[in-house]
Amino acid sequence: MLENIREGLRSIKANLLRSVLTAVIVTFGITALVGSLTAVEGIGYTLNESLSSLGANTFDIYSKRNRGSSQQGIKERVFKPLQLNEVQRFIDLYKFPASICLSADLTGIAEIKHQSKKTNPNIAVNGINEDYMSVKSLNFEKGRNFSPLEIQYGSKGVVLGKKVYDAVFDSNEDPIGSEVSFKGTQFRVIGVLKEKGQLAEDNYDNTVFIPVIVANQMASGRGLDYNLSVAIQDASKLDMAMGEATGLMRSIRRDQIGNLNSFELDKSDTLSELNNLMSIITWVGLGIGFVTLLGSSIALMNIMLVSVTERTREVGVRKALGATPFKIRQQFIIEAIVVCLLGGIAGVILGVIAGNLLAGVMNMAFVLPWLWMVVGLVVCVGVGLLSGYYPANKASKLDPIESLRFE
Repeated sequence: MLENIREGLRSIKANLLRSVLTAVIVTFGITALVGSLTAVEGIGYTLNESLSSLGANTFDIYSKRNRGSSQQGIKERVFKPLQLNEVQRFIDLYKFPASICLSADLTGIAEIKHQSKKTNPNIAVNGINEDYMSVKSLNFEKGRNFSPLEIQYGSKGVVLGKKVYDAVFDSNEDPIGSEVSFKGTQFRVIGVLKEKGQLAEDNYDNTVFIPVIVANQMASGRGLDYNLSVAIQDASKLDMAMGEATGLMRSIRRDQIGNLNSFELDKSDTLSELNNLMSIITWVGLGIGFVTLLGSSIALMNIMLVSVTERTREVGVRKALGATPFKIRQQFIIEAIVVCLLGGIAGVILGVIAGNLLAGVMNMAFVLPWLWMVVGLVVCVGVGLLSGYYPANKASKLDPIESLRFE
């Protein structure tokens, strides 16, 4: 086998121009395959990152909407809303790699006061835990997030949305450590969020955030509507994470086997739509690469047939010295594979560069698609094997006497 590889390299060196042209044909095919798929992977990675900040890699768990309506004389079952101890137990017991944020809306008509300034009575007050800001991709303009201890013990700290800060503080005034009040309670400002803009029903700029325990205390016995948002690291495992979450929450809520869930679990449809789109683009990329490689393999077979014709006397000499048809066939196939691999390595390198340049033009991420690089080299071996077999088989069947007469 090693001698055949050396012989293939010697043959490439002896017929350098023909071998280079053959390798270049393969290079173009692999460049098209790896390049298109690298660009697709870079685009997909960037879109996944962007959509993650919009909650595309998250799912929510919340209380069932209890309407108590009747259909055909059967009254709809009313489920007990999620309780604070249940959602906290879920956070403690959920083992899937994820960040879990807890939130509860205290009110949407609060009036925030600081000294002589106050807002309109349309500010939302949201009780949260320490992971809320990271899961919702909220960044700080000033100050910091709540610490786990502040959440656990119910510190009277508050994080202000950008519009709230602008309404009650001067532009050059440092709010950190200052006091604001709402619903008859004083809070110390620990942070101010950067402007986010309104996303669907969420208006973070017009919201203030306090520890969820404090929000629960301020509700004065009124049950809050608790919401869990689970953000997983690998968006492709979203369904698996949701399955584990469903099982754990059913256990916490003591839902009987065969009964409906006593809670709602929902995910964003954006991610599945993105995955469908990326699958289509990937198949298009594979199609482009396949067509190019098909042309490359036909050209390679043609050149190998010419090579067999040119080396008829060589085949005759080998057979006269005792080479079997299997050995002749093996020599030409390995030679074709070596040529393909040389072209394939160059094609993989050029494909990665071309794909990332294309993705870079569209401001997408740089990626090293190890899977497609390996696939490209495996395809090279396959193309060499398929394209080289017929010429090699033809060479193995040549008559040694006739071959030695060939001019």
